[in-house]
Amino acid sequence: MNLNKLSRARRAAHRVVWGLALAASLGSAWAFPTKPIRIVMGFPAGGPLDQHARLLTDRLQAQLGQPIIIDYKSGAGGTVGAQEVMRAPADGHTLMLANTGVMVINPALYSKLPYNTLKDFVPVARTAMQPLALLVNPKVPANTLQEFVAYAKARPGQINYGSAGNGGSSHLVPEMFKTATGLFMVHIPYRGSAPAFTDLMAGQVQFMAESIPQAAQYHKQGKVRALAVTSRERSPALPDVPTVMESGIKNFEVVGFYGFLAPAGTPKEAVNKLSEAFKAVLSQPDIKTRMVAQGADPAFLGADDFAKFLAAELSSLQNSLQAIAQR
Repeated sequence: MNLNKLSRARRAAHRVVWGLALAASLGSAWAFPTKPIRIVMGFPAGGPLDQHARLLTDRLQAQLGQPIIIDYKSGAGGTVGAQEVMRAPADGHTLMLANTGVMVINPALYSKLPYNTLKDFVPVARTAMQPLALLVNPKVPANTLQEFVAYAKARPGQINYGSAGNGGSSHLVPEMFKTATGLFMVHIPYRGSAPAFTDLMAGQVQFMAESIPQAAQYHKQGKVRALAVTSRERSPALPDVPTVMESGIKNFEVVGFYGFLAPAGTPKEAVNKLSEAFKAVLSQPDIKTRMVAQGADPAFLGADDFAKFLAAELSSLQNSLQAIAQR
């Protein structure tokens, strides 16, 4: 037996085995996702964000090949959930589903907020744009927005409005409405949209600004009355309800958005794969139809474009708040 040939053969075999092991190691290092993905929501179950998440999760599971778990961490207008995600491992397996309030309004309003949208998170995908509806309890004797304004003006301080918490869209929009109309209404903050909406239907609060998925369902059942929507054009989900501008309040247009973010430091490869999965889900015709029926417009932006959008929204709102403060 030629020992030199045997030795060379062994060395060649070792190189093949080592190469295969290295390839497997590298492959596993970049594999994603490798376990269930947790979507943290800073509001209770049953609200509009929850409906949005549930619309997307089944299809996301099919795209990513892993279960999707929704984890509710409600409190402080979404801040509790944001902190949960900010502190999570930056491996792509924890995401935050948030709205305009969490991503833009809170940072613009509160200088001591425990998170920074652009520094503590990586934008993954914007998924929807969504106006709100201005609602009253059915016992309020007003069928139009102008009738409600007259009713509330005759009762300063006697009308309560509910919100999902301080600083969110459901708080800011009524405050903008109060400024535009000169009304004096009392703010009652709740720990999320669902309990506020329950009290609106029960008459504990008389007025609320709520996203259209929730508003449309209960307006059609007669459990609340939608007086106007905050978009420039009427909502297909509430075609009989005029816009605020149609109702006589000029230049009143407020449209929120939903999006997903990951902890800062999440690998770009994971962010890109997640972003592409959201894009694929949102391109499916039945998902588009169901989202529009809920009152949201599919509005996908990938990671880079979503980051630019968030920076622009933050700058715009901060400028608007400074202008209001100087009046």
